[in-house]
Amino acid sequence: MEQQLFIYNTLSKTKEVFTPITPGFVGLYVCGPTVYGHAHLGHSRPAITFDLVFRYLKHIGYKVRYVRNITDVGHLVADADEGEDKIGKKAKLDKLEPMEVVQTYTNSYRHDMEKLNVLKPSIEPTATGHIIEQIEIVKKVLAKGYGYESNGSIYFDVAKYNEDYKYGKLSGRKLEDLLSNTRILDGQDEKHSSADFAIWKKAQPEHIMRWPSPWSDGFPGWHTECIAMSTKYLGERFDIHGGGMDLLFPHHEAEVAQSCATLGHESVNYWMHNNMVTIDGQKMGKSLGNFITLDQFFKGEHPLLQQAYSPMIIRFFMLQAHYRSTLDFSNEALQAAQKGMERLFKSIEVLDSLSASTESTVDIASLKAKCYDAMNDDFNSPIVIANLFDGVRIINSLNDGNEKINAADLVELKKLYYDFVFDILGLQDEQAAEGNNEVLSDVVDLLLNLRMEAKANKDWAMSDKIRNELTAFGFEIKDKKDGFDWELKK
Repeated sequence: MEQQLFIYNTLSKTKEVFTPITPGFVGLYVCGPTVYGHAHLGHSRPAITFDLVFRYLKHIGYKVRYVRNITDVGHLVADADEGEDKIGKKAKLDKLEPMEVVQTYTNSYRHDMEKLNVLKPSIEPTATGHIIEQIEIVKKVLAKGYGYESNGSIYFDVAKYNEDYKYGKLSGRKLEDLLSNTRILDGQDEKHSSADFAIWKKAQPEHIMRWPSPWSDGFPGWHTECIAMSTKYLGERFDIHGGGMDLLFPHHEAEVAQSCATLGHESVNYWMHNNMVTIDGQKMGKSLGNFITLDQFFKGEHPLLQQAYSPMIIRFFMLQAHYRSTLDFSNEALQAAQKGMERLFKSIEVLDSLSASTESTVDIASLKAKCYDAMNDDFNSPIVIANLFDGVRIINSLNDGNEKINAADLVELKKLYYDFVFDILGLQDEQAAEGNNEVLSDVVDLLLNLRMEAKANKDWAMSDKIRNELTAFGFEIKDKKDGFDWELKK
């Protein structure tokens, strides 16, 4: 559809017409998780938000390169420049190698995202896989005069940078306020100013994650990894950078500063930030200890949960609020989301059963325009959902015989719902999938029982054929004395 897409740009604090750098192509970078624990409800918000963005951009015809990183080094406790690496600390507690921690929680995160029907990014780079690129950025910062070495660590000189550029332009913070409101912490005597941030840290003897560099054996600063990976895969200028509002300062502000310091210009055209998931009005997070993991939601295993909530209920709950608004957890809100989603899928069942007549008394074009208008207005998913529920009334009226629809409009109405519910909003009918799984289970059991009969009859060729065919489809079969077990491996 020939309509303009508007995106709220955090940098300009206004909605702007989206104009990609290269017509027909979009470069999208989103800050991914720091993998030292299982994903919680808060982690699902940026994942679902930018999955919606990714899906819609593709739907309206763009070819999108979506880069979402994995932070596996450099993110220190309290998001500071001092203290332990979050992953290194977890590795010590669990007596594991840091990369064992990384692999465990990366696998867990990906598994949860798959359940939420979040599409895989085009590229999922890791910070440890881009140490060389980060060292090169540090070299450029030093060469341009915006950094300094102190005891083997390299810091970004914010005051020097502020002479040539404006530090705080993304977050709206003023350097003088930052300096007056920041107390000196232990270890900050290495810095010229409390506002400066580390872009390379010398590793202390107890620090287990370290790499050689021209300055010291150490590790890159957290704020450097995203500018390194985003520009490597999307170019020195790219379209959209997304992430949670909690990353706006200092993380994204530091990215802007390093971009200008090393390239001479900003690398991002549109900054997008999703708001927080709260619990009793407070941000949900690991550091605050008030989080509920996604797996706990799926199983209903947490004192604050009245029941289990399926992945699609979580996804629908998220999409019912605009991504820039706060979203407060409550059982009541999740239960209302469950009822709303069930009503929506029931209406699609009714829609699939409708028959066409020779004339139409309903206006499908208007409904379609409203849905696209909402998405083009900064990805306004709650308004899309409201419009789809308006359409539910049309579907029910058609089903009751109070309205009529011709064949062309019926096709258009079905396409509208399939495009928006399944393709753009990314929802899945879990009850239908559950029914399909039951049928699949019955079929596999039937085949394995036939295999047992073949073995009893010493028909080894048939027995092996059934096993080999099922294995090729991804089934893992375990023979037992009294039967069999099987599992579908993904």
